[in-house]
Amino acid sequence: MNAWRESATGPVVRLENVARTYGRGGTTVRAIAGVSLAVMRGEFVVVIGPSGSGKSTLLQIMGGLDVPDAGEVYIGTRRLSDLNDDALTLLRRRAIGFVFQFFNLLPTLSAEENVALPLLLDGCPAREAWPRVERVLQRVGLYDRRSHRPHELSGGEMQRVAIARALVADPVVVLADEPTGNLDSKNSLAVFELFRRAVHEFGQTIVMVSHDPAASAYGSRIVGLRDGVIVSNSPEHAACGA
Repeated sequence: MNAWRESATGPVVRLENVARTYGRGGTTVRAIAGVSLAVMRGEFVVVIGPSGSGKSTLLQIMGGLDVPDAGEVYIGTRRLSDLNDDALTLLRRRAIGFVFQFFNLLPTLSAEENVALPLLLDGCPAREAWPRVERVLQRVGLYDRRSHRPHELSGGEMQRVAIARALVADPVVVLADEPTGNLDSKNSLAVFELFRRAVHEFGQTIVMVSHDPAASAYGSRIVGLRDGVIVSNSPEHAACGA
């Protein structure tokens, strides 16, 4: 198990009065305005909202990819503003799994090599890394496609490789930014189901932002965001008990 996981029962991710603005052509755009949010271990939180509502900015701040103008972000008990660049890089590498819309796979590497890359870059011995890669590829249903390069895979398969790469280090939380934005409806539902399985069967914690209304049926909690403000925050009873 990832040593960055903590036994405490508190939030895995916590935002306290986080705000973020951007300057554009002499004007100020408010992306996030005073957002507070706590994500508990084993939750599948789906953040929904219209384009421009601040969803991606919120996720980037959670993952330490962007810095808020105000407020604090915690991963477990670690306050991100206390970390220097090296410590923040280490936290992102070992405690956070990222899944993006455009897959971000290296085209010259096979599926299994793409999945293994974060482990090997972190110095994990090959004798430990490859069995972990094998297990996670089996979990996402791609073990038989492990030797294929990205151009030999469908869009849905490439996203499953990207999900396997996010899961392989047993992160504290997986942050998924519009992971089905390039997929058709069938593959989108398969990705949502895969995330739900990762939560229920393997104890993963996931925060996903999505514009797809179908995503709401899969989360254990649905957070609505509009104009940088949380407008709803409620469990989705139809999903996780199913």
